[in-house]
Amino acid sequence: MAHGSGGRISHELIEKVFKTRFSNALLNQGDDAAECKIQNSKFKIAFTTDSYVVKPLFFPGGDIGRLAVCGTVNDLAMKGAKALYLSAGFIIEEGFSLETLEKVADSMAAAAKEAGVFIVTGDTKVVDKGACDGLFINTSGVGVIPEGVNVSGSLAVPGDAVILSGTVGDHGAAVINARNNFGLSGSLFSDAAPLNGLAGAMLKAGMIHVLRDPTRGGLATTLNEIALQSKVTINIEEEKIPVKQEVKGACEMLGLDPLYVANEGKLIAIVPQEDSEKILSVMRQYPLGKAAAIIGKVEAGQPRVLLTTFLGSKRPLMMLEGEALPRIC
Repeated sequence: MAHGSGGRISHELIEKVFKTRFSNALLNQGDDAAECKIQNSKFKIAFTTDSYVVKPLFFPGGDIGRLAVCGTVNDLAMKGAKALYLSAGFIIEEGFSLETLEKVADSMAAAAKEAGVFIVTGDTKVVDKGACDGLFINTSGVGVIPEGVNVSGSLAVPGDAVILSGTVGDHGAAVINARNNFGLSGSLFSDAAPLNGLAGAMLKAGMIHVLRDPTRGGLATTLNEIALQSKVTINIEEEKIPVKQEVKGACEMLGLDPLYVANEGKLIAIVPQEDSEKILSVMRQYPLGKAAAIIGKVEAGQPRVLLTTFLGSKRPLMMLEGEALPRIC
């Protein structure tokens, strides 16, 4: 299960099994979507794919269908692309409720409309009872990268500001609470949402070097990925990272660190210091960015992430080890 965590062991699996066999210039970019040039054209497209195996299928704030659309739209947005078209592949277990499948399809249609994209092709497979846990979904997406936009996890430079669009850990806390019927008090809701509108507004407001959504492995793991890609040190401040009190309480009870818990409607932006305040101002005008905050900066140094704690001490934030919350997306 740790191989699917999005953390260090996942990265080792990808490097050892897949990148050694599929290696090419586009795959090796290492971003949330591949940036592909169209031959004899000035246009570039972003192309991505993702599979969703979340359990339970429905949880406060979302469901597997909404997650499948938003997750793929967001991966395109993290390359600065305008998401256009999605595919949808369904693997359905024999005996699965048709009524439930219709609810999932309705949710996908609503999420696609919200994001301004079209589901234009797909596939359906039914497997034997016990060969699949109800329903799995794969979505792929294509978008156009506007001329002049150049966003990649490899472009962070010393002096850049690190911006987070909102509270961390919402999705993972909501799913684990629903899965295990913990009945934790407070409002634990997934943050699953399409980020393409917010990202598009940010790109118009100023220069952006890096965009990433901290999904599996959470904020800490995603920042480590950026630090490795860009070969920089990223310093963040614990007191500036927004965490809902309900999420903080749930994580404390379960022995989890919110910085490693998944999000499905948040983004990290690494931007030149001189553009940081105007980009932050624009973000706060959008519902998905109203709690945005500058949480740190990029410095020269070995690839790593350092956290300045509430007490003023510094400690390294490593990539996620193992699988704290399996099947949360």
